[in-house]
Amino acid sequence: MSQLATTDVSLSYGDFLVLDKVTLSMSLSGLHGMIGPNGAGKSTFFAVLSGLLPPSRGSVSFDGSVLRAAGPAARARQGLGRTFQIPREFRHLTVRENLMVGPREQPGESLLGLFLSPARVRRAEAEIADKAAQLLDFLRLSAVADKPAGGLSGGQKKLLELGRALMSDPRFILLDEPYAGVNPVLIEEISQRIREINAERGIGFLIIEHNLMALNRLVEDLYVLDSGRLLAHGRPDEVLADPRVRAAYMGAMTEEVQA
Repeated sequence: MSQLATTDVSLSYGDFLVLDKVTLSMSLSGLHGMIGPNGAGKSTFFAVLSGLLPPSRGSVSFDGSVLRAAGPAARARQGLGRTFQIPREFRHLTVRENLMVGPREQPGESLLGLFLSPARVRRAEAEIADKAAQLLDFLRLSAVADKPAGGLSGGQKKLLELGRALMSDPRFILLDEPYAGVNPVLIEEISQRIREINAERGIGFLIIEHNLMALNRLVEDLYVLDSGRLLAHGRPDEVLADPRVRAAYMGAMTEEVQA
């Protein structure tokens, strides 16, 4: 079975340990969730998986290959995509143009390609435009396709982030808080698109999310990080009933109240 896996992944800044020997493995075709209190190390873990940060120790493997010094671009070429907690759209480009910048290694990005292979560049651009149009329809963004992306609602920006990730033909996507700042109607819309992508295209997801109810309805299993350690893993209903998980969340809420 093809997997995304980590072995003893740790990351520290001086004496501060952010991730502590995180070992896990998940199917590349599954729907997986990751939860944990604020400051648990979830986003840092995503940064390590995607190649933005090198671990202090341990390793990450993707479909059997250890991703040693591979950065984000190399991991994207291997099929590992990601989105960010705060959408990073090109505000002044249209929604359509935001999608069209997504594909990797476009021939039109090369001066040699522009001058020596203009027909190839035109064919590639036509294919990318067609792919973007299909995704706009799939993500229910066609009505705003030619409007500046900066004017989208929070939920629409999350859908655009997902679309840009899909434009690079990933095999697995790291999805960082897709429901944050999104109204309930669009939360269900995003969830449905994720289900369809997984069922119809076989693309797997690891999803960080604080909306436990929505995540519980979506994923097959949950991983829980607390203070940089893997605290629990299993079916969502079992994990959310785990006394250790409840204690971790209650402790975090108590600290917030006291602050």
